[in-house]
Amino acid sequence: MTIYQTVTDSIIAELERGASPWIKPWQADSSADANVISKKAYKGINRLLLGVSSMSKGYSSANWATYKQWLELGAQVKKGEKATAIVYFQPVVKPVADAESTDGGKSYALLKTYFVFNAAQVDGYTDQASVVDSTFNPIALADDRIVKTGAIIRHGGDAAFYSPSHDSIQLPHQSAFTSTDHYYATAFHELTHWTSAKARCDRVLGKKFGDSKYAFEELVAEMGAAFLCFDHGITGKLQHASYIANWLKCLRDDNKAVFKAAALAQKAADYILGLDATKGQIAA
Repeated sequence: MTIYQTVTDSIIAELERGASPWIKPWQADSSADANVISKKAYKGINRLLLGVSSMSKGYSSANWATYKQWLELGAQVKKGEKATAIVYFQPVVKPVADAESTDGGKSYALLKTYFVFNAAQVDGYTDQASVVDSTFNPIALADDRIVKTGAIIRHGGDAAFYSPSHDSIQLPHQSAFTSTDHYYATAFHELTHWTSAKARCDRVLGKKFGDSKYAFEELVAEMGAAFLCFDHGITGKLQHASYIANWLKCLRDDNKAVFKAAALAQKAADYILGLDATKGQIAA
């Protein structure tokens, strides 16, 4: 079984068990899953893989490392613990065979699998708990990020959507949401759709609910919202149960769909995080 199929099967299983899509797996900790030695946060599909693993096994730590890395820190993986598989796309350049060759020098990505253990799975390591500054307001941070996108956002009515023809986002008033977290999660979902415009991340949108492109874009938007919520300390979860059947079909039809969606979601999130408009266009 390929790593693509293994990952896809694990996501399908979570959806079939009723897991709230994409946001819920990242509730365990307010910080992103990161390598305990490099301190670098995992990105793309690995965020999803580690999030699902933490949710299903109850890990509260955001620290991960390979077996060898834990040994380097003087820690030992507990007997019987199972690793979580993550992936790495290693760039490879095909060598030029000779001066006359037209086939060499091409680059491609080689998918490699490696295995990591959570800090909760080892002995001999004291995990540092996340320190929360009581003066820090993650919702204010989210407001600032939304304004800096420069996106046109209007409030009112009882629907949330991105309109490509008007290049604008419509959201219900914040008071209509059951929590402020849900409001920001929804805003980030629609902002991920907003990045689909040709001048931004250039993704193809579906034309109607239920078609394959529509279902795939919803996968991208949910995952993009999850990444952005996590980056801003937001713990709300989206409730898009009506999409689950379409997502399941999308995943079953293409065992690389979740990898593709994760990569595009990460690209959208990075795009949004890199914007710094001087004045937002958010209407009351």
